[in-house]
This record gives sequence, structure tokens and C-alpha cells, in this order.
Amino acid sequence: MKYLENKTKIIATIGPATSSREMLKKIIETGVNVCRLNFSHGTHADHLEVLERIRSIDEELEIHTGILADLQGPKIRIGDMGEGKEVVVDDLLQITTNKDNHNAIWINYKEFPRDVQPGESILLDDGKLKFEIVSTDGKENVEAKVIFGGLLKSRKGVNLPDTKISMPCLTEKDLVDLEFVLKYDVPWIGLSFVRSAEDVLELKSRIAKAGKTSLVVAKIEKPEAVHNLDAIIDEADALMVARGDLGVEIPLQEVPLIQKSIVKLCRNKAKPVIIATQMMESMIDSFAPSRAEVNDVANAVLDGADAVMLSGETSVGKYPVEVVSTMMKIVMRIEESDQIYNTEIFPEDVPKRFITDSICNSAAQLAKTAHATGIVTMTFSGYTAFKTASYRPNGFIFVFTANRKILDMLSLVWGVKSFYYNEFVSTDHTIDEIKIFLRDYKYTKVGDYIIHIASMPIARKGMSNMLRISYIK
Repeated sequence: MKYLENKTKIIATIGPATSSREMLKKIIETGVNVCRLNFSHGTHADHLEVLERIRSIDEELEIHTGILADLQGPKIRIGDMGEGKEVVVDDLLQITTNKDNHNAIWINYKEFPRDVQPGESILLDDGKLKFEIVSTDGKENVEAKVIFGGLLKSRKGVNLPDTKISMPCLTEKDLVDLEFVLKYDVPWIGLSFVRSAEDVLELKSRIAKAGKTSLVVAKIEKPEAVHNLDAIIDEADALMVARGDLGVEIPLQEVPLIQKSIVKLCRNKAKPVIIATQMMESMIDSFAPSRAEVNDVANAVLDGADAVMLSGETSVGKYPVEVVSTMMKIVMRIEESDQIYNTEIFPEDVPKRFITDSICNSAAQLAKTAHATGIVTMTFSGYTAFKTASYRPNGFIFVFTANRKILDMLSLVWGVKSFYYNEFVSTDHTIDEIKIFLRDYKYTKVGDYIIHIASMPIARKGMSNMLRISYIK
């Protein structure tokens, strides 16, 4: 095992370029902490093969790779356009929900004619084309004028920034995919196109009814989500700043400020936050990133994001191993800077968690003062790991738990390394045993200081109420 590792986690989307066992092992060994399964593509059989390969690699390497199952959500697309259709400014086009109408552009959103109003915008193909609604019959046909033209291709995505859509957050396809994901105990589930906290609560309710413990990543990619951020963060277990659709639905110049605001809000509430989309897009076809992409990744790390995510770069790109290696180098270099550690946050006051929260805060401060190599926490729920990580201490957070279900889940959390441990005999015995483990596996060295968070008495595994500093002999 290696000692020096990244604190800001790397998420890689798995696709044809990385789905083989050989490639999965390569990218995981190169630095991937979480593998993302995109349910907009692939069959359940495809995803199951990848799941089994990841878990086999974890067993071989004695590690815990996180898995994020990303549900497609209510993605609006147009139908088959053959070789494509060139649309010109001021052209009037017919858009229909009737598949039998071959004289119009078919759209998969049945409520489209009822939801849109004249004057509202339609953006297609990530905003490359723009139409304006002229009229609607309220049933199945809409007339639109081309504002910005170009080649309209098959199956391209549609964004409706001015329209309050009535589609449910979980589609029929999502519910089928969710059943599959829960069957195989995937630790993280991405909820696409979240508009309100109620969307998150609906998914969490379905997870609870299935008797599962998967956590929810709310993807922020709609204007409504931006307006409801506080409530969404309260209910979600983590957030993803999905800059692709978000950058289409709101003015581009607003995205950087929203990104920074979300990172700050999530840290205040000890919720992990992922920065996603086009981080190193040029490396889909090139072996090197642009300088702007390097700065983008670096700024996400400097802001305090828990994870940075690769999409097409690793799913279909030509250089998946190289892109992970490059991202790892950027992350590691920026993490050498003191300015990312112990940065100020304003945590919420939760009375029932006051003692534990205070212990976590004090541990981060003590780690800074003592120049400690790391903070050790023993947890069953994972709460102290999330909370301690939110303070961004200058050492790693070593989590020892008897709850196997949270080992993969913690791979998404900033600075955390998790280990299975179930020998809680006494406080002194446990602390000594963990110190020997960390030294023998080269996570620490002789003379290092370590901060310990635990509950007393330790065998009861209650809420954390003890803080101790020790050194490695």
C-alpha cells in the first residue's frame, strides 16, 4: 500500500473505453476512487459486469472503490433525424409528440405541447441550436422558429430553460434502473435534474422502503435547483455540480459563482460535493489537456470540492489512463498548497450532535497545531468521517469501522481512507492496534503524531465524545 494519496477524490465514468477488467484495474491503480455507471447508456447486463469486475479488483488489491449509479432522469430528446437536418435562422419547424407524424420533429416528452408557452426558448444539442416557441395546440403539436441554426442531429438533448416542466423526477426507466441498483447494493445513487427537495425525498423514500442504505447525490443542473439549494442540500447526502446542462439552462457566466457557492454551502453542512462535466474534455481525443482545463481542475481542488469527475474522457476517450494520471498529478500538486487546509466554514448548530461536532472541529484544529499525519475515527454510521472532512484538516482521515456497508461509500469523501475493523475491546487496546496497523502499512512513520476520535466506553460504539493525541513508536 502507498502512503501518499490524493485527498480530493477522482470519479471516472465507465464506458466502452474502460469497462474491461484490465482497463478498470489500470485506472483504479492510477488514481480513480469512485467509478460512475451512467444509466443513460448500456444495459443492466453491461453494468452488472462492470460492478462484478470492480468488486473483484477491490478484493484483489484490498481496497474499497466507490460506485456511483447515475440515473438518467427525465432527459428530453428528439427522435431519429436520419443523417440530420440543416435548420436556418427564421425557419418555422413543427415539433410533435406523435411518432406517426413523419412531417414533424418527434420529441419524447409527452407533456411538451401542454407545458410550453409562446415566446419560450428551446435549446438543443447542449445549446448549439436555439428555437423559440411560436404556438402550441396544447395536445401534440408545437410550432417553433429557429433563432440560431445549424445541423440538427438524431437523439440530441433538449433543454427548456424558460419552461416549468411537469415530468416526474423519476421516470419509468429510472424506477427499473433503481430496482437493479438497489439489488446490488450500490452505495451512491445520482438523481438527475433535481428541482426541489421533494425529488430527493421521493428517491430516499423508495430506497428506505426497499430496506437499503444507498445514499443520494442530487445533481444540480436546473434553474429550479439553484433556487432551492438550501433545502436540497439539507435532504441530499451529497451534491454534484453538473455543469453541462446547468451551463445550458442558465447564463454561462453564472456557473462559476454558483459552483463556488455550492461548494461552500455543502462544506458548511458536511455534505460531499462533486464538480463534473468537461473538466478535461479535450483529452477525449488528445493525450494532453488544455491549460484552461488544468486550471479548472486546480480551482475545484482549491475551492474545497470533495471530488472531481471525468465523463466522456474515461467512458469513450482515447486516453483514459493518461487522463486519470494527468488529473491525479494536478490534484496532488495543488494539495501541496497550505491554502486548501483548515479553511473557514460556518457549520450548522445541531444540538443533538453538539458533542460529536465539537470533537470533530477540535480534532481538525489539533491536527493543524500538532502537524499531525492524520485523524483516526472509529465510526459505524460514517458521520464523524463526513463531519471531520468538512473542516479540511491538513492530515488524512483514517476511518475504522465494523460496518462493511460504508467502506465503499466513504471513498467519495474528501481525505478519507477507510478500513474494516471489528476488535473494539478497550480504548487503549484499540488505539494501540490501529497505530501499529498504520505504521506497518506505511500510512504513518515513527515519530508522527496522530489524533484519535472515539466514544467512551469504546465497546458501546456510541456517539464520539473523546479526543486524544498520540505518536507513532
